[in-house]
Amino acid sequence: MTSEIHVRKGNAHDIKGALQLIQELATYERAPDEVIVTEEKMVEWGFGSNPLFEFFVAEKNNQIVGIALYYIRYSTWKGPMLYLEDIVVKEEFRRFGIGHELFKHVALTCEERNYFGMTWQVLDWNTPAIEFYKKYGSEIATEWYNGRLSTEQISQITWDK
Repeated sequence: MTSEIHVRKGNAHDIKGALQLIQELATYERAPDEVIVTEEKMVEWGFGSNPLFEFFVAEKNNQIVGIALYYIRYSTWKGPMLYLEDIVVKEEFRRFGIGHELFKHVALTCEERNYFGMTWQVLDWNTPAIEFYKKYGSEIATEWYNGRLSTEQISQITWDK
């Protein structure tokens, strides 16, 4: 099936299909109501004057069946690193090598740009994803906790302390 799949850089016209896959991922990760980003904002943030992310799309018969969205983060110890935010493949197209092709394109982008490496997160219960990454010799670290504040939480902080 991978011979029928074409992987290319995503563009603004692909945002609608990408957002549908993002919603599918949120449902799979048991958080369907967490997706609040809009197509318009994704176009602005991905293709405006200061793009915040890039992505690849996997297509079959001109239909987007997978995406890999990434951006550049900076490690104070190492330098620039590629951060893989998400790989998503439509459920009916999984297990045909599409995730491999998307992952390969992202990894080669990291290598071509001479970044230190790439990093990502995976949920501890997502065994298929963990096994996918492990087959490439990936290190799955467990010693770091993820911190986060929402804009609502930030607005509630008293900064005079």
